[in-house]
Amino acid sequence: MTSFETVAIVFGGLLVGGALLSGIARRGVLSLAAVFVVAGFVLGVGGFGVLDFRASSGMVRDLATVALIVILFRDGLEVDGAMLQSHWHLPVRKLVIAMPITALIVAALARWLVGLDWTESLLLGALLSPTDPVLSSGVVTDERVPAVVRHSLNLESGLNDGLALPAVLAFAAALDATTGHFVWWHFVLQDIGFGFAFGLACGLIGSLLMPRSDPAGELGPIPAHQRALYGLGLAFATYGLTVLPPHGNGFIGVFVAAIVLGIRRPDLREHFAARAEEVVEIVKLGIFTLFGSLLTLHGLFSGGVAVVAVVLGTFLLARPVGVWVALAGTGVNTATKAFMAWFGPKGVATMAFSLLILSRQIAAAQQIFDIAALAVFASILAHGLTDTPGTNWLARRTERDS
Repeated sequence: MTSFETVAIVFGGLLVGGALLSGIARRGVLSLAAVFVVAGFVLGVGGFGVLDFRASSGMVRDLATVALIVILFRDGLEVDGAMLQSHWHLPVRKLVIAMPITALIVAALARWLVGLDWTESLLLGALLSPTDPVLSSGVVTDERVPAVVRHSLNLESGLNDGLALPAVLAFAAALDATTGHFVWWHFVLQDIGFGFAFGLACGLIGSLLMPRSDPAGELGPIPAHQRALYGLGLAFATYGLTVLPPHGNGFIGVFVAAIVLGIRRPDLREHFAARAEEVVEIVKLGIFTLFGSLLTLHGLFSGGVAVVAVVLGTFLLARPVGVWVALAGTGVNTATKAFMAWFGPKGVATMAFSLLILSRQIAAAQQIFDIAALAVFASILAHGLTDTPGTNWLARRTERDS
């Protein structure tokens, strides 16, 4: 295992270098997140071996847990109630129709091409179903892209991590050798039911405890940065309370609490977005680096052509078919469908989910992790390279049709 001092030097150096090179990265074809994955790969077990982590270690599991708490809380807060009411149609169709279709097609490819059993294949499908706008940020920030497309992709990516989570946890529990016989209704009642209930309660209480204004009372006005930290504290407290007896699922609790808090207290959501984003960014870059350090060329391509075919099928078949079916009859033109079908990159949520799977007693965990890792690695390259050209293409089509 790599010492803490080595980790501190490496990650600190990457943060310093990333800050200095951020301007170049912004103008280049790859995002800063992609650079950290590549750096982790070069310095990890697949490269120079400076970073050497045991994938099944408690540290990896704990880091993945912290990352998921922060990511799911951020995603839940981004569910803007007003935007959801005015732009719900397309993202909801993609979440309810396209996402399950994508997962099922990926699962079928893994079953037939790689030979995983159906439960393992469905777990892989659930891992690869969420999208991540971080790896193609220009798509959701460039105002030349029609607002309906940007809002649709933003809302979809904000919700799909949390919606994929129950399926990931259920299939993982069914495969985990330490959990004994898996009973689906018990999982629904305990993990999902109590997770939802604790999340709802914590979100409601959290929205009431923080004053809406800044009265100069005995404690004085509450600074904006403390309001942002209040949200982050609520995320970790919700996780801890939820996993206590009767043992609900803490991740589901965090996601639900964030949605409730964000809808009831848009002021807190804005404070968090404005002042806690640096914390979220550090966590994401840390998980990108850790993920990259666990990759090896042998692991990525150990399945040969079959694994490559599954990854290609994820981007060129599963996501496009899902989006096309979901948007049928909506009046969305072909170019916009193609654009939204392509820009469904796999990123930080898939990484964190995969690390969590890797730390459990699942026979095919390493194989599932390697396939998911190759998909993320390919997504970093493919979507990073096509971000700007794709935006320019849709902008020209939109301008020509208007």
